[in-house]
Amino acid sequence: MPRKQQIYTSEFPYHISARCHNKEWFGLPLEEVWATMSNYLFFISTAYKIEIHSFVLMNNHFHLIARFPENNMSEAMNYFMRETSRVISRSSMRINQTYGGRYFRSAITKPHYLEHVYKYVYRNPIEAGLASNAEEYPYSTLSILLGKKNGIIPLIRDPRLEPKLLESTLRWLNKKPVSEDKEEVRKALRKPQFTLTTKAKNMFVHHLEVDRL
Repeated sequence: MPRKQQIYTSEFPYHISARCHNKEWFGLPLEEVWATMSNYLFFISTAYKIEIHSFVLMNNHFHLIARFPENNMSEAMNYFMRETSRVISRSSMRINQTYGGRYFRSAITKPHYLEHVYKYVYRNPIEAGLASNAEEYPYSTLSILLGKKNGIIPLIRDPRLEPKLLESTLRWLNKKPVSEDKEEVRKALRKPQFTLTTKAKNMFVHHLEVDRL
């Protein structure tokens, strides 16, 4: 089977994820893994000038939405993966590498596609049964943006969380999508460029005008 064509762009953000070796857990308390990843996200945001939209750490994988204005995703993410793997493996006395392989990335080339991915990422802890609502999960940049947790991860401004939109945004994030819609987004994230079927295009979108009524 031929390899999927990779998309490299400095204009649009990417969804990036990576999973532990053999889908095992990190082997450390998540608070320690969060601290390690926060340190290296802080570093690459400065050294490689990346823009971080959101980051969510799960038991055996992470989700990152970021843009790379210098078109240097490979350099930045290779550094992040190598160094976080080294620190976590050493601290957990893991023999194998932390990650099961390379990171996965999908270019998000349309604003309404970013809405789909944004909701999918922040709902991950809910779908995994780790939180009853998106804002209470501690290993998520949403908790930093809402002031529920201190953090050093530099984040770009999130207009969805401005005071006049905050309530509707949280209501939108915590509203469970139907399983078919969630599966459409999951499949789209496997593609080098995020795309949805016509039927699915509006399923996760934050209808702010409706929510404000």
